[in-house]
Amino acid sequence: MGTTTPPRTLAEALRARGDESLAGLLRARPDLLSPVPNDITQLATRAGTRASVVRALEHLDRFALQTAEALAVAPDPAPYDTLLALLTGDGQGDGDRRDDAGAAITAALPGALTTLREQALVWGEDTGLHLVRTARELLAPSPQHPSPTGLGPTVAEATAGMSPGRLQEILAAAGLPATHDPVSAVAALAGLFTDRTRMAELLDTAPVEALSVLDRLVWGPPYGEVTPNPAPPVQWLRDRGLLLPVSTRTVVLPREAALHLRAGRAHRVPEPVPPALVAAAERDPQAVDRAAAGQGFMALSTVEDLLKLWNDGGPAILRAGGLSVRELRRTAGSLDASEPVAAFWIELAYAAGLLASDGQTDERYAPTPASDEWLDLPAQDRWTHLATAWLAATRTAGLIGSQDAKGRALSALGPDLDRSAAPEVRRRVLALFASLPPGTAPDPQTVLARLRWERPLRTSGPGGPAAPGGASDLRSRIALWTVDEAELLGITGRGALSSQARALLDEGPDEAAARLAPLIPEPLDHVLLQADLTAVAPGPLERPLAEMLSVLADVESKGGATVYRFTPGSVRRALDAGRAATDLHAFLATHSRTPVPQPLTYLIDDVARRHGHLRIGAASAYVRCDDEAVLNEILADKRSATLRLRRLAPTVLAAQTDPGSLLEGLREMGYAPAAESAEGDVLITRAGARRTPPRTPPVPVPEGPPVPDTTLLTAAVRAVRAGDTAARAVHKDTSETDTAGSLPRTTPAETLATVQAAAMTGSAVWIGYVNAEGAASQRVIAPVKVEGGFVTAYDHTADEVRTYPLHRITGVAELADEQPT
Repeated sequence: MGTTTPPRTLAEALRARGDESLAGLLRARPDLLSPVPNDITQLATRAGTRASVVRALEHLDRFALQTAEALAVAPDPAPYDTLLALLTGDGQGDGDRRDDAGAAITAALPGALTTLREQALVWGEDTGLHLVRTARELLAPSPQHPSPTGLGPTVAEATAGMSPGRLQEILAAAGLPATHDPVSAVAALAGLFTDRTRMAELLDTAPVEALSVLDRLVWGPPYGEVTPNPAPPVQWLRDRGLLLPVSTRTVVLPREAALHLRAGRAHRVPEPVPPALVAAAERDPQAVDRAAAGQGFMALSTVEDLLKLWNDGGPAILRAGGLSVRELRRTAGSLDASEPVAAFWIELAYAAGLLASDGQTDERYAPTPASDEWLDLPAQDRWTHLATAWLAATRTAGLIGSQDAKGRALSALGPDLDRSAAPEVRRRVLALFASLPPGTAPDPQTVLARLRWERPLRTSGPGGPAAPGGASDLRSRIALWTVDEAELLGITGRGALSSQARALLDEGPDEAAARLAPLIPEPLDHVLLQADLTAVAPGPLERPLAEMLSVLADVESKGGATVYRFTPGSVRRALDAGRAATDLHAFLATHSRTPVPQPLTYLIDDVARRHGHLRIGAASAYVRCDDEAVLNEILADKRSATLRLRRLAPTVLAAQTDPGSLLEGLREMGYAPAAESAEGDVLITRAGARRTPPRTPPVPVPEGPPVPDTTLLTAAVRAVRAGDTAARAVHKDTSETDTAGSLPRTTPAETLATVQAAAMTGSAVWIGYVNAEGAASQRVIAPVKVEGGFVTAYDHTADEVRTYPLHRITGVAELADEQPT
């Protein structure tokens, strides 16, 4: 620009920035891009709106916010030295500790100011720093909300409306000469409070009780209640203007007096340096990776168990959406987990697109077709799929069981679980873990302290502390849930971040899978059969073997080895699935490293011999059996009374219940009936028959506008620059063109060359354009791309990006140079 004149407005300050700096502002505050501003003036206006300023303040760290708070109580504009003094104080007392703190503040202040300038919250040179008006209104003290610094209004603000006679009384009591007008009286009183020597002399004459009152107000809140007849110490302070009336029963300590009592500091404890992370334990990095890999494998096993549990149709969906408490409890019992942990696995499977609603009339949850594809992936790829879904999910499982704003309980898979801050908090927590040396487990409380320093306004808004359960409380809880969930998922091992998780965060899923693969045991193709009707799987099993074994036996215990138990019911389940006894014998002989025990062979043969001896069909329902003695035994059994059986023929019984209930009732009595079709064929029941239609995973709810990419930022900056140039430029011969009603005229070659040059330089041009209806108009456009006979440009006339056919452009005229001011 070639000028040293300081900017007079925020718009001038933004106009003096380079393109890279403007792009940085739009990247940090993407709400300013919706829609793209017409020019710099509109950008500055939008940057000063209340909603945008609040959003920007919420993304400041504690010291940058403290710097803004100090500017809010400083004169406007404030020189750099005044701001520094408000943060460091005047150096009175505390000796070396104050010197160390002052040095840290002095070193950190330039960086904090740079952040505020980049966010367009502060503008101006160091000789005159301006905090944008909206931020000053949010952070400055008022009777409605004290300043975050705990300071009250200035003497001038507190005495506004006070009678001239009362002002003169205060001056006399304070030992100041009388003045001729209220303005000079206020200036004299403020001058007394800011003069360290005279103020010290005044306070030396104060009663001890009066000094105690000041001590209670000095760090805020600065307001206090008084009675109509205040005590002598309070009256002494009121007489000398150290307490000024706000109402008939409320007084306030003026800002200048409070700053003297604080030794010039705006904050009791400035925090220029973020809290350090404290290591809770130092572990072997390889042991951490192994522990995380083991936990990750257990996570895969748990999700597989959940899918298997809901394989033939999961629990019904509540009318309001989600899973009932009873179904969550039942699922938790089946997964051998607590209800909060089971809720996490359910929500994780849902976020990964493995579970969804089936959309039927009797709506239930069931695995999706994508779950079958997921099960076919290698273990390391299955883990990265879950971890990636968890990182991006806004649904927050930790909220399940709590209440919403209307007092309704939040249920698993139900609505209102999205919290847009969750992905950012998760990634930040893991980034703090990653900042420590490998194998180091941080203290979670120090992680919370760092998060609060980085986003203090998520703890307390500009108007004061947040209420319990507010955004800050939620962010802290999300951080603690992240620590627990990362351990469950195998992101961390023994409290430290694993190398595979570091790779996932820094390099992507492929590298993370490559790091994890060597740590996952190879699946086995065998089990160890034992004489007590159990089978021991000494490690993970190949999927076909695991699926068949889960049908033929019940899981008795899990851990490093899984124990399966064979029971009459489990063998009958395999026979119901269409397996013959010979198939089961061959399967066990093939996959057992030990001989098949004789008790297991007898168990299979005995169940197979009785399986299908009874046949159940639909009349309402019937039982048929070639052995009349068996039917006689059933009729004589008192437990069959609820089935309401009667004999239709020597080998047929009819029941007044449905076939399914009849099957379950006879099985509970110890029989092994088989269902049959209307043609008399045995019905085979197979697991995994229910799948939802193709479903997409739930879309995360973004926190505010998305961060723009480089292409959009470049185009937006060029459009803003072009619009600003067009708004302030003078077009040559405008009146003549308007009078003649003619459009710019150039040859097609000249038109193409001019718009290509404008696209390369980012400049704006005037064009004449004739649309398809033959209507002619003039427009100011900033070309972005020229190809295929079309020019794509930001049209400042229409305030949007448009595409124009080159053959409809009558001509191009460059904008006149900006006139000197």
